Amino acid sequence: MLGRLNPLVVTWTCIAWGGLSAPAWGQAEGASGPAPHVLDGITVSATPLSRAAGELAAPATVLDEPDLLTGRAATLGETLEREPGITATHFGAGASRPIIRGMDGARVKVLSDGAEVQDASTISPDHAVGLEPMLSHRVEVLRGPAALLYGGGALGGVVNVLDHRVPTEVPEDGLEGSVEVRGATGARETAGAFELTTGGRGWVFHAEGLKRNANDYAAGRGWSGGNRVGGSYNHTETGSLGLSWVGDRGYLGLAYTLQRNRYGLPGHEHAYEGCHAHGTHLHCPGDGHGHDHGGEDGPGGEHEGQAHGAPFVSLRSQRWDVRGEWRDPFAGFSRVRVRGGFTDYQHDEIEEERIATTFRNKAHDGRIELEHAPWGGLRGVVGVQASRRDFSALGEEAFVQPTLTRNHGVFALEEYAVGDWRFEAGVRHEWQRIDVRGDSPDARHRGTSVSAGAVWRFAPSYSLGMSISRSQRLPTAEELYANGLHLATSTYEVGNPSLKRETSRHIDVTLRKLAGPTTFSVSVFRSHVDDFIYGRTLDVHDGLQLLAYTQGDASFTGVEAKVRHQIDKVFAVSLLGDYVRARLDGGGNLPRIPPYRVGARLDAKWQAWRGNVELSFVGRQGRVAAFETPTPGYAMLNLGAGYEGRAGATRYQVYVRAMNLTDKLAYRHTSFIKYSAPLMGRSLVAGVRWMF
Repeated sequence: MLGRLNPLVVTWTCIAWGGLSAPAWGQAEGASGPAPHVLDGITVSATPLSRAAGELAAPATVLDEPDLLTGRAATLGETLEREPGITATHFGAGASRPIIRGMDGARVKVLSDGAEVQDASTISPDHAVGLEPMLSHRVEVLRGPAALLYGGGALGGVVNVLDHRVPTEVPEDGLEGSVEVRGATGARETAGAFELTTGGRGWVFHAEGLKRNANDYAAGRGWSGGNRVGGSYNHTETGSLGLSWVGDRGYLGLAYTLQRNRYGLPGHEHAYEGCHAHGTHLHCPGDGHGHDHGGEDGPGGEHEGQAHGAPFVSLRSQRWDVRGEWRDPFAGFSRVRVRGGFTDYQHDEIEEERIATTFRNKAHDGRIELEHAPWGGLRGVVGVQASRRDFSALGEEAFVQPTLTRNHGVFALEEYAVGDWRFEAGVRHEWQRIDVRGDSPDARHRGTSVSAGAVWRFAPSYSLGMSISRSQRLPTAEELYANGLHLATSTYEVGNPSLKRETSRHIDVTLRKLAGPTTFSVSVFRSHVDDFIYGRTLDVHDGLQLLAYTQGDASFTGVEAKVRHQIDKVFAVSLLGDYVRARLDGGGNLPRIPPYRVGARLDAKWQAWRGNVELSFVGRQGRVAAFETPTPGYAMLNLGAGYEGRAGATRYQVYVRAMNLTDKLAYRHTSFIKYSAPLMGRSLVAGVRWMF
């Protein structure tokens, strides 16, 4: 029965349940009722004017430390995937990037406290994001005018990961920190992390580190590829040192981070070696003229589970971060904020104990924001940003030519409040130059993006927000110049140096109830993108796809909702759902678009104990692109419990989670290797964290 549920019916039922019943629940807000829940109390640091999530014109998602303690995973994508409107790419256990409203890759910017993360994860889904969720203390997801200031290409949104590596304040007692250890049965994983901050007289020092050993994880019950997914292991080591000067009016700090990862690449198929493109068709040695146009191999197909002796990635990234903020720096301005990063990134793809391909990325990114003092009722921020990215790929799978990309941008955001209304508008202009070390022509692009939004507090605890935008995304070096075999994703990729910039027109409407026993947030959106750049599959040979980057007008339409009701002082129930429909205007569907999802969660809190039961259902995705196969839906049941106590001056938290309790075999439609690497089966996670 669940498989036939219409996602729009489910979502609008949630709206009616939350909205029409609100007066009755509102009467229960007196002294004898349950403690009120506040939806918009957390300030979003990635918004230049430091607004709370509930005050933004477009929806924002914030996961703070309590959420992350029990919900974070080894990758950023898996950490965020349970939030409405967000899913993940999934490439085994080592690489997973967020997908927001059906958009991924360069359309989702990943930041480290406001500075762009310069890794290779936008190039291919088998490349890991250069951030460690276990060392983060907050993750923010922005859409709308605030996201625009970080780049016109962030059509999906911005993910900002906050950490403590650059201290911003002196510890109250001169010393603070934490130690956490955890284990999981699904991948026979062990992990440990620590952080320590100490200082005085204005100088503050911070150190943190993590080590994780996760072996090949177990798939759900009934997978024909075996019990465990070969090549799905993930070994990680990360360490950071930071030093800041902290004064009464601000801070300035520097941090160094070293990250080493070694993770497997499941689904690697050596039979494709020697394949090449002939126009719009693939030709492989010894295949004659035969082509298999049936698309991807399905469950139990020829390539499911072929990961024995799988290649692996050996990753090393060194990053320097500069962060600073100064309040009341000079007349007319209330704050200046500085963010900068330099990254020296390299990863080797190793096959049969030899380096087959080496990816290098040396990049830096700098950003200055100036918040001006209120003037005529206006509050605002102006700023500049510049980045330089020197990327190369050398070896057997060097499917992208070496390129040097320079990008410069200027931006501004202003807001004005009157009565129950608040208005905001943003603009960004950027220039991009890509120099190619090869025979292909260099590229020059520029684009201007504008957005506007309004929030109306039409009743106590209620708000209605709307944002509209016109954004332009400039093509990436990979989309322009790719040309070669990429075995990790079973594709032969062909770029197009003639690609133009994308132009997106977007509207977003969000209804919220912000406080009381019942809170909710419901958003509907539509994006129309002229000249949308995507990888179009032209041919398939025995599971290998000929993928050519092309352009076409496309539309994205969707809805996301979350409703929470505090039943009494102990129990609360939540319902959530999301849905996105993405298609080309000339007919046809875009590839790897996530299906609809609905879910329910029961939370309990009694004294120092917490617990939850969560049931989620992911629908079947049958609206597929050419050569793409449908993906069956699935339901998952998760349980969690935790306890918080104190031993002297030390606080501790103990938690346990049972993930995929029914051991369901599940495939993610957004993954290039969905049948070679299904989602993890049943896994028990347990951990403890000490804070001092």
